[in-house]
Amino acid sequence: MPGITTSTNRNLVVASILLATFMIATEATVVATAMPNIVGELGGFSRYSWVFAAFLFAQCTTMMIYGKLADIHGRRPILMIGIALFLGGSLLCGFASSLLSLIAFRALQGIGAGAIQPLTITIVGDLYKLEERGRVQGLAAGVWAASAVIGPLAGALIVDALNWAWIFWINIPIGILALVGFGIFLRENPPRRYSHIDYTGMLLFIVAMVTLLVIVTEFDAGRPILACLALTCVVSGALFIRAEQRTAEPIISLALWGKRPIATSIAANFFAGIALIGITTVLPLYVQGVLGRSPMVSGTALAALIVGWPLSTFLARRFYKSVGIRNTLQGGSLMLPAGALLLLFLNPATHPAVAATGAFLMGFGMGLLSLTSIAVVQDSVEWSLRGSATASVMFARTLGNTLGATALGSIINIGIDRYGYGRLSALIHASLSETNGLSTLASVRELQLVFDKSLHWAFAGIVVAATCAFIAALLMPAGRCSAQGES
Repeated sequence: MPGITTSTNRNLVVASILLATFMIATEATVVATAMPNIVGELGGFSRYSWVFAAFLFAQCTTMMIYGKLADIHGRRPILMIGIALFLGGSLLCGFASSLLSLIAFRALQGIGAGAIQPLTITIVGDLYKLEERGRVQGLAAGVWAASAVIGPLAGALIVDALNWAWIFWINIPIGILALVGFGIFLRENPPRRYSHIDYTGMLLFIVAMVTLLVIVTEFDAGRPILACLALTCVVSGALFIRAEQRTAEPIISLALWGKRPIATSIAANFFAGIALIGITTVLPLYVQGVLGRSPMVSGTALAALIVGWPLSTFLARRFYKSVGIRNTLQGGSLMLPAGALLLLFLNPATHPAVAATGAFLMGFGMGLLSLTSIAVVQDSVEWSLRGSATASVMFARTLGNTLGATALGSIINIGIDRYGYGRLSALIHASLSETNGLSTLASVRELQLVFDKSLHWAFAGIVVAATCAFIAALLMPAGRCSAQGES
């Protein structure tokens, strides 16, 4: 039978997983801190956002492909290829001579990163029984939490003391250690069979995803450009679905996505991804731009989310035993709209602790939803489908993050234009482009009230997304979850 062999050293493989996770987790925060210095040296500020978008596009687009390849050829070789590509991109980023070349190398980083997160989680599912995974996933969540603190500090120190290239090169020793760890200590028995790789479906999927992501990122482009992109997205998407129905080895198995445990998990994680990116981006704006608090207070309020996530994963095993898998999943998903609803009651006189409470509830619920849904998905399929199934859930959440960030940003802008009546709207947009613009908004009563109402539109959107995640979790079949709880 295919799977992880008994000669695998689980502890050292987990250490390698944590190293790879830390490398990916700190990448975003470190680069964000250093980007003003990088742009100052390389120029090309108009393409600033594409430094981040290129990475995200490549990562989101390749997740499903890596999941399928891992099911065919095994986790270890595909994961090691992904890490190698990420390290190659990191090395080249440090040598970038223009912002355009940096964007290209960041895309290469993203292509590698697309393998790391879904496949490390798949390996955890291969290594551990359901009731044991909470501890490992809790450690991984703790790494993400630590990176939120370490990343910005490390970025600031590197930029001050060294060349900005070390922002990217710092990944290389960490990645090499992870590569060595997986190469030596992970032993598996992949299926020995010839499988035709669906290159046509792979190409169509990439075209459909890239055009979709470009549309939502560059939504202010001209109508002719958007129309061409939309047509390309629809046509390539339709051709992709048709190709997947005809091939023996589809990149995305429509039959797999049709299974109720997987379909509900994908839907729940997609909407949870929208809610998660919403609170991550909108809450700091509210705490600084409406409540008039410092960035430190804003960061502390958001940190409650980062505390809640790993805490819930550490406690998941106890919840499984006391209330069962399905109740844990649904209870966690219920905490998402509960926390989001608190945000609707924020006003200019509210204490930031209320915002932190809402963030904590959403983080705690997200931890339970993420861990439990992935565990149910992994245990509902055999080894040869586990990589694709896990990647599907991770892809759904990442896509939710991407689409949610754009949608909520548009909602905020619509709210500003609706309540700002021209002059105030222009002043708010101008303030948001300034270094200390958020403190200006909080200090001018007229601007503060308009910004408050606009952000509440975004909070309402977060509530809707969180509620949809809860509804999707309610559709999880009881039989599958109870079966896992007994295993």
